[in-house]
Amino acid sequence: MSSSPPIKNPYRLRMDFPIFSKDEGRAPLIYLDNAATSQKPRQVLEAICDYYASVNANVHRGVYRLSIEATERYEEARRLVANMIDARNWREVVFTRNTTEAINLVAYSYALRKIKRGGKIVVTEMEHHSNLVPWQIIAGLKDLRLEAVPFDQHGYLVLDPLERYLRGADLLAIVHASNVLGTINPVKEIVKVAKEYDVVVLVDAAQSVPHMPVSFRDIGCDFLAFSGHKMLGPMGVGCLIGKEELLDSMEPFMGGGEMIREVSLKESKWNETPWKFEAGTPSVADVIGLGAAIKYLQSITLEWIRSHEEELTKLALEELSEIPKLKIIGPESLKDRCGLVSFTLADIHPHDLAEYLDRNFNIAVRAGHHCAMPLHSKLGLSATTRASFYLYNTPEEIHKLGEGLRQALKFFHA
Repeated sequence: MSSSPPIKNPYRLRMDFPIFSKDEGRAPLIYLDNAATSQKPRQVLEAICDYYASVNANVHRGVYRLSIEATERYEEARRLVANMIDARNWREVVFTRNTTEAINLVAYSYALRKIKRGGKIVVTEMEHHSNLVPWQIIAGLKDLRLEAVPFDQHGYLVLDPLERYLRGADLLAIVHASNVLGTINPVKEIVKVAKEYDVVVLVDAAQSVPHMPVSFRDIGCDFLAFSGHKMLGPMGVGCLIGKEELLDSMEPFMGGGEMIREVSLKESKWNETPWKFEAGTPSVADVIGLGAAIKYLQSITLEWIRSHEEELTKLALEELSEIPKLKIIGPESLKDRCGLVSFTLADIHPHDLAEYLDRNFNIAVRAGHHCAMPLHSKLGLSATTRASFYLYNTPEEIHKLGEGLRQALKFFHA
C-alpha cells in the first residue's frame, strides 16, 4: 500500500483518483458535484480492499488475531476522527451511517427523551432536510414548537432577533455551511449566544468538515454531525461528535448486539459511550476507509484545501457573473462562502441544463432542490443548478463550465 504523501497541487492530486483516468471515449470528466459526494483516492480504496483481503473479521468481541487487528484498525479511525475534529477525547466520537443518522440519533436519544412536552426546537430556513425533518417528527411526537431563524435576500441568517428565538428554546439545530447558498454561518458566535439561554446546540457540519479546519471544542456546540463520503471516504459511514457527559446521559437510539453490557430476558444494561450507540455489526471497512481519508486530507492540510477552494469559488463567481441571464444564489463575499455556487440560467430548467452539460461536456453538476425545499420556496424557485468544488478541481474546469453554460444558453434559446 502506498504511503507517499500527496503533493499540494490539484493536477498531481488527480492522479490519486482512478475515476479521472477512466477512458469513456468522451471528454475528460469534470466532476463538480462534490457537495453531494466526493470521489475516492486509491489510498482509501486500497485501505478498504486490504481490510477485506487480509483482516476481514467482526470487531470488539473476538479474541482471535484477525478480530483483534480489525478492532485496532476500527478504533484507530475513531481516534483519527477525534484528532481531526478536535474532540476532547475519542469517546466523543460515535460512528453512524451518515449525517442524517447522526442527527436522528440526537433527535431520538436526546430530544425525544429529554425535551419536555410543550418545549421548543429552533432551526433555520436554510437547513438541509436532514436537519429539519427529524425535528418535525419529534415536534409532532412531543407537541413541541418548531421555529426557524430566517435568512435575508443576500443569503445570510437574520441574527438580530436571535435571542428572541433562543428564549425558552431547548435545542438549536443549525447548519454550518449551506449546501445551496454556500453561506458559512458564524456558528461559534451563535453557540455563545445560545449558551446564555442554556440551549443545547447541534451543528450540521456535512459541508464544512471536509473543506476547512473545524474544531468541535472551539465552536462550543454540544453535538456535531458529518458524513465520510463527502470527505474522500466511502459511503456508509458518518460521525456524531457529542460532549461525553451528554452522550453518557442519553439512552441508545437502537438496541441489539454490541451496544449492551448485560442482557436478561427482562432487562438489559448498556455498554459504555460511544459503543452503546453502535448497535449491531458496524460497517468496519467503511470506518477504516474513513480513517485513510482523514490521513490523506491531513497530509494535504484542510487549510490548503480551503484556500484552493476559495480560489476556485472566486473564479467561478467571476466566470458565471459574466454570463447573460445567469443569477447566482447566496452571499457575494468570498470569505462567507464555502466552495460551491448555485444559480439559475434564464428559463432553462436546472435538470435540462445539467443533462446538457453532462451530454456535451462531460460536466457533472447537481440540479434540483438539493434537499432544501423550504429554502428554494422562500426564493421563489423550484430548483437550482449547483457546482461544488474540491481539492482535485482546477481553474480550467471552471472555465469549461462557463463555456458549457454559454453554449447551453445558445442551444436552449436558439
